[in-house]
Amino acid sequence: MTIKLGVPSKGRLMEKTFDWFAHRGVTLSRTGSDREYAGAVAGIEGVELVLLSAGEIPRELSEGRIHLGVTGSDLVREKLGLWEEQVRELAPMGFGHADLIIAVPKAWVDVTTLDDLDAVAAAFRRQHGFRLRIATKYHRLIRDHLREQGVADYQLVDSQGATEGTVKNETAEAIADITSTGETLRANHLKILAGGPVHRSQATLFKSRKADWPKDDRATLKALLRQLGLDG
Repeated sequence: MTIKLGVPSKGRLMEKTFDWFAHRGVTLSRTGSDREYAGAVAGIEGVELVLLSAGEIPRELSEGRIHLGVTGSDLVREKLGLWEEQVRELAPMGFGHADLIIAVPKAWVDVTTLDDLDAVAAAFRRQHGFRLRIATKYHRLIRDHLREQGVADYQLVDSQGATEGTVKNETAEAIADITSTGETLRANHLKILAGGPVHRSQATLFKSRKADWPKDDRATLKALLRQLGLDG
C-alpha cells in the first residue's frame, strides 16, 4: 500500500514545497518533461507523489483520492464547506504567505472600516437601486466574514483574474482578494480596510479525513511525519 501526496505541479509553490521536504530528508522530484505530471519520492518508503494544481488539491483531499496535500490554507477554506470535517492541518510550511483582504477606492476617504462599508453599502443601494458590488473569487470566505460582521447590503460578483482592475472598469465598487505586497492595490488606487485581513494564508500540509487509512498506510504516515519532525 502507498499513501498519495498531492503537491502543486508548477511554479514557486512547487519549488518551495520540494525545498521544504528536502530540508527534512524527503526528496520530491518531477520525472519526465514539464508537461508531464509524474513524480518520484526518495527518503521514505510507501509514498507516491501526485502533481496537481493547487486549486485541485482541496477537492482531491475531500474526495479521499489523495491522503496528504500541500496547498494554500485559503483554498481549503474557500473550496471546502465544513473543511475541518474533511481535512486536518498537519503543518503550516512558512511560505506562500498572502492575506485575503477587502479593499475600496482611496477616494472613499470616509470609508476605513467594515462598519463604514456597511453604511456606504446601504446608502449606495438607496441611491442606485442595486447592491454595492464586491469583486472576488473567494465567495465562501467573504460571505461568511461579512455575515459575521453584520454587513448585508452588498452582492458578490465573480472575478477569476485582474480583480484589482474591476473598480476602475466600473464592474465593481470594491474588491476582496489575496495580496502579499499591496503593490497592485496601490497601483489601482485601492486601500485595504482596517481591522486585519479576512484570512492570513500560507502553504500548509493537510491530511485527508476522507481517504482510506488501512494499518499499513497509517504506519507509513507515522514514519513520514517522524521524518518531517511533525507530530502524528
